[in-house]
Amino acid sequence: MTRALLRVAILGAESSGKSTLAAALAERHGTVWVPEYLREFVETRGRVPVAGDQFFIAGTQVAREREASASARGVLICDTTPLMTVLYSRHYFGGEDAQLAALAAGTQYDLTLVTAPDTPWVADGLQRESEAVRQLIYRQLLDELATRRIPHHILHGQLEQRMEQALPLLDQLLSSA
Repeated sequence: MTRALLRVAILGAESSGKSTLAAALAERHGTVWVPEYLREFVETRGRVPVAGDQFFIAGTQVAREREASASARGVLICDTTPLMTVLYSRHYFGGEDAQLAALAAGTQYDLTLVTAPDTPWVADGLQRESEAVRQLIYRQLLDELATRRIPHHILHGQLEQRMEQALPLLDQLLSSA
């Protein structure tokens, strides 16, 4: 009997270490991770997204997850989800469209890890705004997870500490599957 592929969401505000954690967890478990498509979007287009790009960005993220599933070994690590696109859409554009809301509501993960904004904020060209926005989005993320009743675990500290916190959660998920 083939075990179902488990999906781990790594959420957090800008410059909170999501990508670093995703890569480290994937390497530790001998699997693949799905990078945040927004970064590629900004780099290839040389601009930040507008409201009309939000569903495309989230949809591409989910499509990349489906593609990566074929290469994953037991677990797929996802650096962000459509839920983060919803939060940023609300922040920058005053809301999200119905397609984006439906995509976020319909995309489920087996484990949700949240990276706390407790590492130094680092500017990153067009993509990151400020420490103040990072803190605001983090608080909105925690509120949204509570509203949606999505169980989650907040990871603190540098990568080594975050790995120490995340690995037992991931191991428990894999052993119960």
